[in-house]
Amino acid sequence: MSISKGDDGLDNKILRKLFLGFIHIHILYHADKEGIYGSWMLEELKEHGYDISAGTLYPMLHQMEKDGLLYKEEVKVEGHIRKYYGATDHGVEVMKEARAKAYELFKEIK
Repeated sequence: MSISKGDDGLDNKILRKLFLGFIHIHILYHADKEGIYGSWMLEELKEHGYDISAGTLYPMLHQMEKDGLLYKEEVKVEGHIRKYYGATDHGVEVMKEARAKAYELFKEIK
């Protein structure tokens, strides 16, 4: 599913909001397991059927950092600075709560 900002009707707006929530959970999950960086996360999401642009992902990561869900470390890699993100304790708690709620919902609608 392509996640774009185009106005494709109410159904697509609702699906976009829903999928963006899933993407937040996905980001928190991987940020808790290992440090993530943007281009890796774009590929990971693509493998799961989420076609989002860097222009959508990077503001998401910055907002999640601002909200205290992620922390950022800058590492020099092959002469360039790469920003790695990890989940904060608060981010891990939010991810666990979201996972529990998603599990309950999926059990109900399955």
